[in-house]
Formats: sequence, structure tokens, C-alpha cells
Amino acid sequence: MMNFPIPRLDKNTEVRNCLLKYSRLKEGKVWYDPIGKHRIGCLDAANMADVRKLMDGEKAVLAIQDPPYNLVAFEEREQCDFIQWCKKWIATTEFALAVNGSLYVWLGADQKDGFQPLPDFMIMMRDTPFQTRSFITMRNQRGYGTAGNWMAVRQELLYYIKGDPVFNVDAEYTDIPKILRGYYKEVNGQVTENFERSKSENIRAGNVWVDIQQVFYRMEENVNGCYAQKPLKSAERIIRASSNEGNLIIDFFCHSASTLISAEMNKRRCYTMDSDPVYCEVAIRRLERFRQTGKAGWQNGNPFEREILSDPELKSLAGEIPSVVEDNQLSLF
Repeated sequence: MMNFPIPRLDKNTEVRNCLLKYSRLKEGKVWYDPIGKHRIGCLDAANMADVRKLMDGEKAVLAIQDPPYNLVAFEEREQCDFIQWCKKWIATTEFALAVNGSLYVWLGADQKDGFQPLPDFMIMMRDTPFQTRSFITMRNQRGYGTAGNWMAVRQELLYYIKGDPVFNVDAEYTDIPKILRGYYKEVNGQVTENFERSKSENIRAGNVWVDIQQVFYRMEENVNGCYAQKPLKSAERIIRASSNEGNLIIDFFCHSASTLISAEMNKRRCYTMDSDPVYCEVAIRRLERFRQTGKAGWQNGNPFEREILSDPELKSLAGEIPSVVEDNQLSLF
């Protein structure tokens, strides 16, 4: 399918509301993977009863959380209210993790507003059972805020642990290039620099990631309609470092289902949730599509192509439809 996007569902509430009737999950319900690996709940991350329902007595070894950043793309709250809400889903996350577990949190830092919510969140985390482990920066290829300021091309990822969780040191799967010269060291009386001392052109992953491509519409993994999609490669790096095959991973802010798909690709189980039934449906369809076709997203298409073509109301709301559509090109899953 060529050039069949849908608008951002957070901005176009009419399209989002029209898609609700095609969503299999209602509030409070859980979708169980037919082959028993994954679960997707239309649940509230800050509600302990909802988390208990999703987990059903199981514990995860890894949590990857990507909450709304409280910035302009989302419903903004007072900072104190946002932090109070974070305390609740951190408590449910801690409950869902095993004694030895890892927690990764994607969080923004608005450089026009005291770098919030990042600093207040970090301070809040001091009063939790989690221990700080690393502060990771992932570079975006595209930035914003260039007028009179440095271009913002980073996303913050906080890494916490409790107990003594697994961490797999694996230098083989990283594509991070040796981009910095000048690390000199004397070896056998000869001064060499870092490029000379290793035959590999790549380095082991550190806490600055410059090799991961930001998701955009030309990529196969793109999921149109979603506004905060994390690259599969970023989820894969976390999953492979902080879990083993067969382990259970949790993600309480499913959105485009990057954690779920990465878990499927890497032979892990994933229990995930989203409070919006439409994003839950996107997650189910993305998993089904991957299993049926091997494709991780829709590139220029979207998860609801058939519905848009057959539903006059939805078709009128979704915008321009491709002039030529071959039925066998449509993405059923």
C-alpha cells in the first residue's frame, strides 16, 4: 500500500472516536495471545487492581515504561500532579517486577521549562526501592528549537534496578560506530589511538546511543496515527541487555507496541497495557501483522485501511484516500 496514512490520533479526536467501534478491547478488559505468550490490557497503569489483573500473579524481570512526558503533545498537568501520578505507576511497576528486576523509563526534558519533568521525576525516584544505574541519551536525527538555541536532538532514558538483575554484556549486536578519535594509550612503548587498538569498526553500547534511526514514514516499522513511537532497535537493545529468552517483560504505556513487537522478535513474553482501546487495537493488529507477514509496521499505510475504505464516516474523516487501491495490497492485519 502506497501513501495511505491516517492523522495523529491524539490530535484528530474525530477519527480516534470513529475507530473505537473497531477496537476489540473495552476498558478493564485483557486480550490474551492465542499462543499464550503475550497479554494486552485496556487498563490504567496507575491502578493497582488493573495491574494485578494483567499480571495474575506473575512477575517480570524487566519494565520498559514510556509515559506521556507532560509536554505540548499530550494533555498537560500541573507539575506536582504529574509527579503524583508518576508515583502511582512506579508503585505498580515495582509490584509487577521480580525481586531482581530492571526498569527503563523514557522521559522528556523541556529545555524551555526548567528541563521538566525530568528533574522532578529523578528526585521523586529517590524515595522508591529503585537504585539508579545509568542515564542514557538517544540521539534523534531530527531536532527542534534551532532558533537562538542549540538544536534538541536527544531523548532521555533512565535506567534503574532493584536487587541484582541480569545484564548481558553483548558487543556484537551494536551498530554504534567509532565516531571519536583521539583516545591515546601507550602499548608496548608505542602510542596508539583507539581506532588502531581494535579491528572492529563498532563499539559496545554505552549510555550515548547515536546509531538508532528515529521512526519516520518511510520505515517499515512506522505506525501511522501514533505520535510517540520508539524505534524497535531501542527496545531490542534494552531487552537483550536486561532479560533472557523466555523472560517476561512489562510495558504499561503500550501506544504503538514497540516493546511488544521487540519482545516477540527476541523470544521474550510481554504483558502490556494502554488506557485507550484504539491503541490496544493497534497493538493487537501490529502483532498479528508481524506474525502473518513478517512486517513490523505499515510504512506509509495504516492499521485500519480496510475499515476506512468500507466506512463512509471514517473515510470522510481520515482525509485523502489513494486513488488506486488494489484489494490484495490492503493490510488485513
